[in-house]
Amino acid sequence: MTQFFQMHPENPQKRLIDQATAIIRQGGVIAYPTDSGYALGCHLGEKKAIEKIKWLRSLDDRHNFTLVCSDLSEIGTYAKVDNAVFRLLKTHTPGPYTFILNATTEVPRLLLHPKRRSIGVRVPDHPITLALLRELGEPLMSVTLIPDGEELPMTDPQEIRNRCGAHLDLIIDGGACHLEPTSVIDLRELPPVVIREGRGDISPFQM
Repeated sequence: MTQFFQMHPENPQKRLIDQATAIIRQGGVIAYPTDSGYALGCHLGEKKAIEKIKWLRSLDDRHNFTLVCSDLSEIGTYAKVDNAVFRLLKTHTPGPYTFILNATTEVPRLLLHPKRRSIGVRVPDHPITLALLRELGEPLMSVTLIPDGEELPMTDPQEIRNRCGAHLDLIIDGGACHLEPTSVIDLRELPPVVIREGRGDISPFQM
């Protein structure tokens, strides 16, 4: 049965954060709010949960999954970051950006792009997400909750409950989110390449 937690968007209740992280550690799939729409998330090493997310989003093996991290130091564990890239990340995190980087050996193989060995990373600017990540102590494997055939992420937790609730272990209601998805920036080589324009100013990456 899907659980539904109503969390304060600015000061999430620790009791509910603890319960949510327990569900993630037990292999659950959650829908949670970010600074750019709702997302689906699970433990980064949980194969069954990852397969369920791929099925829910109709994704193939070529999709770049994202590790949602609590801070820059966590990004450095899972992605290769040189000094120039670090400066860009420091300026634009936390925020509504997803950065494509070359993955380190810490990233499970099932999350990697089959040819490029790349991974998406991001640090969202949302109190609920950051509280979850701090309690979890590691990144969430995540994808934006964009229904098949649609272009914009879901932003209403009640609609998520109606449309996807039967397939989720937890929906976190943190109120309505922004409508636009993240901007996706490829930083594997410089100058950066803007893959998708969404929330966030992309002008600093158009060199």
